[in-house]
Amino acid sequence: MNKHVKGAVTLILIGGALMIGFYYLSPVLSEKEQVKTSDAAYDKGVISIGMDNFIGYFPLCSPELKSRMLKAGYLLKCVDDQAAYDKRMEGLKNGDLNFAVGTVDSLLLTGPRHGFPGTIIAVLDESKGVDAIVAREDVVKSLDTLKSRKDVKIAVTPDSPSSHLLKAVGVHFDIPMLMKKSGGWKLDANGSADALEKLLSQEASVAVLWEPDVSKALSHKGIKKILGTEQTSKLIVDILMVNRKFSESNPEAVHALLSNYFKVLKHYKDNSSALVSELSSYARLDKDQVKTVLDGINWVNLHENATEWFGASGGGRSGSYGLYDTIESTIHILMDYGDFSSNPMPDGDPRRLTYSAPLLGMYAKGAAGAITTPSKQAGRAADSVARDFKPLSSAHWSKLRDVGTLKVRPIIFIRGSARLSLEGKEQLDKAAKSLKSYPDFRIKVEGHTNPRGDAEANRKLSKSRAEAVGQYLKVTYNVDPDRILTLGLGPDSPLPKRSGESQREYYERLSRVELHMMAEVY
Repeated sequence: MNKHVKGAVTLILIGGALMIGFYYLSPVLSEKEQVKTSDAAYDKGVISIGMDNFIGYFPLCSPELKSRMLKAGYLLKCVDDQAAYDKRMEGLKNGDLNFAVGTVDSLLLTGPRHGFPGTIIAVLDESKGVDAIVAREDVVKSLDTLKSRKDVKIAVTPDSPSSHLLKAVGVHFDIPMLMKKSGGWKLDANGSADALEKLLSQEASVAVLWEPDVSKALSHKGIKKILGTEQTSKLIVDILMVNRKFSESNPEAVHALLSNYFKVLKHYKDNSSALVSELSSYARLDKDQVKTVLDGINWVNLHENATEWFGASGGGRSGSYGLYDTIESTIHILMDYGDFSSNPMPDGDPRRLTYSAPLLGMYAKGAAGAITTPSKQAGRAADSVARDFKPLSSAHWSKLRDVGTLKVRPIIFIRGSARLSLEGKEQLDKAAKSLKSYPDFRIKVEGHTNPRGDAEANRKLSKSRAEAVGQYLKVTYNVDPDRILTLGLGPDSPLPKRSGESQREYYERLSRVELHMMAEVY
């Protein structure tokens, strides 16, 4: 090949390369020109949030917040993964997501597999009635029914807040059936609507639902609510997490999202009709259904986040670390249930999972326009065990509904007396932790003995022991005396004998003190 031919080939190759380069670079150059000559030139970036379509997350991805973030220079994108929590945590880990929402239990269950890539920067909401356990009244009278009947079928959505509610009930009320991860009792449902269908078709006798399906279920004759989250405290809590690297390198973006989110909460608080209208379209529910759902969600504003969940002082009183309490109590539930054999948190330290600086800094400065006063749900005692109760007459006590017997291992007394032993006090200390999750229930303390000896003397002893338990809760945990009723039943209410149980073992089990959770009937 002579020099002239080589030169021609070279020119052709160079020309082809330039044409190909122009073909691919032209759109890029055009896009840069578009950005440079428009308001997008002030763009600060895209913020992505992993979430699902739970109504409680609506303010975080509402048109109102997207508009406010756009004005602040950020394009807000919400990525709906249909409650695939493990996928969400993976997205947070690899940087595909800057933020993610979830429940405390979902973080603890999926976080360890990914090294806890996000930290909690805010509490979004708490379930206050949006989740509930409902049952056919002719089959299940109370949670205690589930301790004796083996044929009850329960419809529940796996890996959901419903599933966690059932776990908590199984642990706190000592229901062996619910402590089994699988078995003939469990009917996996594809969401709340499917669980409701299984209940109505009598395929299941119990269903764990969320609104609006809870209200739909209760509209049917013969179906009643066994336990709802309006009767619990800090049990199902939704949180906002941020990617650790993103929070370190983009503090301005974190501040922009948080401050505008709290302003949006205030906007909807002041414009409730707009919230109902937007939610009706978003969730495809009529306005009455939307109002029912909203009654079961307690959105947590800036003031409450700071003072009730992250420990800031405010209003003349010291703050409460409600988030730490929720993390710790959730871990105990998951460990007792068998999801973990040991504490899954790094060094067992809840502070490794939280990042309060952005929120507390905002609270200290008084973020303009954000809600900084307590909401309608605020005002509960920081320690829910110590809240006030109105006195009840004996007649009113008899009309309360028995929710179930709280899990309490044998409370040991000094032999033949009503004096609590050290072991007995330790068991009551554990019971008090469970009581924090159920602040609205009254407590009926029942003392029992075995049938040996004088029946009347046994009744007096059982009454004295019940009173000793009640007094310990009142003095040690400041439980309102009007919340507690003590009864001594002696040998009059024996437990059924277990198969293969010796007479000695049976008599030892008959001598007991039980804590019954009692609910108001409306």
